[in-house]
Amino acid sequence: MRYADTLRAGCAVLAGGLIWTGCSVNPDPDPDPSAQRDRPTATAQPKQTPKPDPEPSPSPTAFDFTPAPERAPRTAADGVRLARAVAAGPELFGPGHVKRTPYESDPADWAVLDEDCVWQRSPLPAGVLASLTRRSELPAEGAKGPMRFAAVVTVHREVSSADWELARSLEEVLRCPEQQLSQSEKTAGMISQGTVFGAGGNRFAEDSIGESGQFYSDEVGGPHDYYWDQARIGQVTLAVVGKGAEGRTKDELNDALGAAISSMMIRVRTELEAAR
Repeated sequence: MRYADTLRAGCAVLAGGLIWTGCSVNPDPDPDPSAQRDRPTATAQPKQTPKPDPEPSPSPTAFDFTPAPERAPRTAADGVRLARAVAAGPELFGPGHVKRTPYESDPADWAVLDEDCVWQRSPLPAGVLASLTRRSELPAEGAKGPMRFAAVVTVHREVSSADWELARSLEEVLRCPEQQLSQSEKTAGMISQGTVFGAGGNRFAEDSIGESGQFYSDEVGGPHDYYWDQARIGQVTLAVVGKGAEGRTKDELNDALGAAISSMMIRVRTELEAAR
């Protein structure tokens, strides 16, 4: 598949950095710029006109995704099947990652940030078919604490509903820069940036959001790095979240998040895209 080949060639997202990095479409520069200049010769030769530098390939202006109508999920059962086929398990975050307990959420409910900036589980609204969360961890090792991750796939009935989910995500950080994740976990100093396709290097999703802040936990202390990255492809939203720990670097966290969400984007397109 062309999209999968592109990602595997190095066009992956940089998770957690608030931007999505794309691939340059410019050709390699001439390794010897002087080769374009005229050189005197011993014999009379017609002066050669230097060849102009090749024009860079234009950036795409429309998202390259054609869903097959017959493959679009229409029922809750369709949504659950798609979410389970797409959601990243520990193997997609990298070597050494394992499942956490509980591993999967109930696909009939999802997380909602309430008016007090506390995350709660609530039944799905009518416009959402399924929402599945899978939890993974890179266990503690020596002086390095455990890094914890989650992958979330939400399948909407309509594209417009998925679009609104990302709009709400942006609004939530403005409304709640400090958020209570659970009784023992919270975030602070949250900031976010949304990037539509074609802007900021986003060449892989119709919309994307990057959020970052500090993470605090009764178990692992803090502050540690906290990243949430979300993307939309058609009627499906994909998200990954990473929680840092003592002795862990931003690169470790970003590499794991980038690997997982890139693979999830390949999976959702494989599930829904029309044959070419």
